[in-house]
Amino acid sequence: MMAFGRNSRIDTRRNSSYCSTATMGVFVALCLVGVWMMTSSTIVPGDMSSTGTNSEMKHQVSETDLKQFEDNQSDLPEDAIKGDTNSDANTSTNEPDPDSTSKEIENSANESKGNDQAENAAKGDKGAKDSWDDTSKGQTYNDVNGETEGGMASVESGKSDSDGHQISSGGEGQDKNLEQNSGERNAGTNSDEAANDAHEKSVDQSLEGSGDNVQENMEQSSDETINNAPEKNMEQNSDGTGNNMEEKNIEQSSDETVNNGEDENTKQNSDVTESSTQGNSQQKYNEDVKNEQVKQLEQNFDEATNNEMRQDEKIGKDEMGDGQINNTGNENQDNSSGNNVGNKQNDQAMNEVFPDGAQSELLNETNTQNGAWSTQATESKNERETQKTSASSSSKQSFEFTWKLCNSSAGTDYIPCLDNDAAIKKLKSTKHYEHRERHCPEEAPTCLVPLPDQYRRSIEWPKSRGKVWYHNVPHTALAQYKGHQNWVKVSGEYLTFPGGGTQFKNGALHYIDKIQEALPGIAWGKQSRVVLDVGCGVASFGGYLFDRDVITMSFAPKDEHEAQVQFALERGIPAFSGVMGTKRLPFPSRVFDVIHCARCRVPWHIEGGMLLLELNRLLRPGGYFVWSATPVYQNIPEDVEIWKAMSALTKAMCWDLLMKTKDKLNRVGIAIYRKPLDNTCYDKRKANGPPLCQESDDPNAAWNVPLQACMHRLPTNPAERGSRWPVQWPLRLETTPYWLNSSQTGVYGKPAPEDFTVDYAHWKYVVSNSYLNGMGINWGTVRNVMDMRAVYGGFAAALRDMKVWVLNIISIDAPDTLPIIYERGLFGMYHDWCESFSTYPRSYDLLHADHLFSNLKKRCKLLPVMAEVDRILRPEGKLIVRDKVEIINEIENMAKSLHWEVRLTFSKESEGLMCLQKTSWRPKEVEASTVS
Repeated sequence: MMAFGRNSRIDTRRNSSYCSTATMGVFVALCLVGVWMMTSSTIVPGDMSSTGTNSEMKHQVSETDLKQFEDNQSDLPEDAIKGDTNSDANTSTNEPDPDSTSKEIENSANESKGNDQAENAAKGDKGAKDSWDDTSKGQTYNDVNGETEGGMASVESGKSDSDGHQISSGGEGQDKNLEQNSGERNAGTNSDEAANDAHEKSVDQSLEGSGDNVQENMEQSSDETINNAPEKNMEQNSDGTGNNMEEKNIEQSSDETVNNGEDENTKQNSDVTESSTQGNSQQKYNEDVKNEQVKQLEQNFDEATNNEMRQDEKIGKDEMGDGQINNTGNENQDNSSGNNVGNKQNDQAMNEVFPDGAQSELLNETNTQNGAWSTQATESKNERETQKTSASSSSKQSFEFTWKLCNSSAGTDYIPCLDNDAAIKKLKSTKHYEHRERHCPEEAPTCLVPLPDQYRRSIEWPKSRGKVWYHNVPHTALAQYKGHQNWVKVSGEYLTFPGGGTQFKNGALHYIDKIQEALPGIAWGKQSRVVLDVGCGVASFGGYLFDRDVITMSFAPKDEHEAQVQFALERGIPAFSGVMGTKRLPFPSRVFDVIHCARCRVPWHIEGGMLLLELNRLLRPGGYFVWSATPVYQNIPEDVEIWKAMSALTKAMCWDLLMKTKDKLNRVGIAIYRKPLDNTCYDKRKANGPPLCQESDDPNAAWNVPLQACMHRLPTNPAERGSRWPVQWPLRLETTPYWLNSSQTGVYGKPAPEDFTVDYAHWKYVVSNSYLNGMGINWGTVRNVMDMRAVYGGFAAALRDMKVWVLNIISIDAPDTLPIIYERGLFGMYHDWCESFSTYPRSYDLLHADHLFSNLKKRCKLLPVMAEVDRILRPEGKLIVRDKVEIINEIENMAKSLHWEVRLTFSKESEGLMCLQKTSWRPKEVEASTVS
C-alpha cells in the first residue's frame, strides 16, 4: 500500500504527457485499492479490538492462568457478557479532513479502531499472527443477541449461552458461520462503508488537483489506507521504509486473504501488487524525500495512536477495569429481587474490583507486617507462659476430596470444638463449666454436617426477628420451658419470637427504653454503640437494640437451653456459643461501651469475683454494667445475700452504682454500674482486694488465657487507648482513633493514621463498585456476614448502610487490630482458623476471606478449613475469596468437589477474586468412626 505513496510523488517539472501518464497510473492503482478495501472488510484481523489497542494499560494473564477461571458459559448471566457498546459511535464521528494531514491520520486511526471493534464483534478471527493471539484465546464470547464480542471474560469454546447461541473463541469453521450471518452485522458493515466512502472522497480530491496538491492528497489517501489496515501492519509499516514496507503490506494482505478463504480478495490483492510494481518501475523518487515522508508518516501515526490509547484508557477504566473476568452462575432467585444486578451492571459491564493507583498496593498481602501491633498469638502465648501454662500443639491434617457426612451425636447441630465427647469425658472437673468450653479435636474434621429435613432458605430480615422456619431449627424444648416468658413459641410451620425474655416478658424495646429513661447518659446509638450481652437466651435484647442503632455481641453456652444461640442466628441477630468458665473471652480489653446481664445465671460474686473481673477487663473506662437479676429487686434471703456480696465486690472494684430502678411493666429491677475513668480510686483503696494485676500481665491477651482474679490499671497517658471515650456514633465509624500516631507503622507499611484512612477508602471503593453491583448477589437475602480476616474493619464499615451486621475476625497470628475495630463502633473477636469456630452450622449468609487462605496455609491444611466454611455457611450462601491466583485455583477445586457454584472469577497479575455459592448438596456416605 505504500506504493501509492511513492507513486504520488509526481515531479511537476516533467512534461505534461508524462504527468498525464503518471496520473492515469495512479488513478488505476487507487481504483484497485478502493475495490480491495470494499471487498476486504471481512478479513480484518481480530487483534484490533478495544482491548487489543489498549494492551499497554491492561494486565493480561497467561493462557495457563486464564484457564483457572474458566467456567461453564451456559451459566453465564446476561449482565456478565456485555461488551463495548461504543463501536458505532466511534465509526460515525470520524470523517476525514482533506485540509490537515495529521488530523486525517488521527481520525483515520479512530475510524480504524471503530471498524475493528465492529469486526471483532462479528467474529473471533483465527488469522491474527501476533502475540495477542495467545492471550485472547477463550476471550471471545456471544452476547444475548448472538453477536460475538471480544471481551474480558474467560470462557470455554464450543458452548452455548443462555439463549442457545453458539459461543465461539475462534478456530476452524468460524469464517463460514460469519459469512452466513454477515447480513445481521450492521455495525461492521456500516463501519466499512464509512471507511470506503472516506477513501473514495480522497480519490476524487486527488483527481481534481495537480502537482503538489495531487501529491498532498495522495499522501492523505495513503495514510488513511494504512490506518484502516490492522494495527500490527501499521506498526510494521512505521518501522520499515521503501520496498520493505510495501512488500510486508502486500504479503500480509495476501496471507490474510488466504487464511480467510476469500479467493476473490486474493485475486484483487494480486492485481494491486502488480499495479504497484508497475508504478514502481515507472517512478523514481529521491531517497531523501521518501525517507522524510516515511518519518513524517510515523510521527503522525504515533500521535494518532497515542491519542487513541489515551481515549481507550479512559473508556477502559470507566467500563471494564484491568483484568480477566469470568462471571457465571445461575441467578435463580437472586435476579427476582429488586436488589439484583440488572441494567446497571450492563451499563458499567464489570466495575473495577481491584483499586487503581495507590489503593492497589493494599491487594499485595505479601508485604504486610505487624506494624505497631503484636499478634494475639504472641500476646496470649507470653501470658500463658507467664502463668506457667502449656500452649496447645498444632494439629496435623491431610487432604482428601472424598466427602462424607459427620458421624456425631450432635447430628445437624455439630460444633466440633464444643461437641468433642471424647475430650469432655476426660475432664477432671466440670465445676467451672469446663465441659462448655472449647475442646477441639486433635485433627480438624473434614466431614460435612448434614442438613435438617425440609430445610429451606431462611426468612429475610426484619421478618426473621419475629419468626423462623421450624424445620430449620427443629427444637421445641425451649418453647415448652420458656414459652410463658415469651422467648419462643411454636406456631404451625414457624417458630415465633414475641420479643420477650426472662426480665422483659412484655417486650425488649420497652425494657431498652426504660434503661435510657433511668440513665439518659447511656444514650443508645450515640454515646453507647457496642454492647456485650451475657447469657443472651434467644438474643431479643440485642435484636431490638438494632432499632436504636446499637450492635450487640450476644453469647450463651450450648447447654440445656436447647439451641438458644442457634435461634438467635437464624433470626438474624449476632451471637456465638461461649461460656464464662476458666478462660478469658476472645476479646481485647477496654472495648465494650455497655455490658448487659438479664438474669444470666452467672455467679459474679464467688471466688474473689473472678468472672466479674473478666467483665471489668472488657469494659471501657467509664463504661456501664447493666444488671437486672432477682438479687436487684427480690427480698428472699438468698437474693439478699447475693446483693450484699455484689455491693461489696463492686465497691472494691471502684464501680459506682449510678442508679437502681424498677421496670413496673415487666416487674423487674435494674441496677446500673459505671467503671472508673482513671486510677484515683485504685490508689485510695485501703484493702488490696481484689488485687491489681502484675505489670507483666497483658490485658489484651485473650486466646486460651486462664482467668485471674485481678484488675488491670487504667491508662494514664492521654495518647493511650482507653484514656477517653470515642466520639459519638456514627462519626466514630470514620474517625481515625486518637491513639494512632504517625510514628506507628500500619499493617500496609504506611504511618498508622494514613494506613487506616487508605484501608477505609479502599473498601468503600471495592464494595460500592464491585460487591454491591458486580457480583450478582441479591443483598436482600444477606443478613449475617463474617469478615474472616478483618484488618481495620474497613469491609464492615463500607457495609454500614446495608441491613446487615458483620462479625470481624482477627486471626491470632495477625496484627492485633481488633481494638481499632471496636473504637470505630464495630465488633469482632479473635479466632484461629486452624480450629472450628464456636457457632452452629448454617449461621452465615456471606463469608468474606481477604488473603485468609494463603496465610493459613503456612500453619494448617486448607481442606479442613474449607469443611468448616461449608459448615457455618448457609445453603445458597456466598463466599468471596480474594487471594493469590494459585490459592484461588485450589479453593475453586475444593468448592467444585463440594458441588458449589462458581459465580465469578477475576484475576489481575498474581492476584485473584472469586465468588462462590454453596448448594444443598450433601454426600450419601457417613463416616465410619464417630467424630470427636
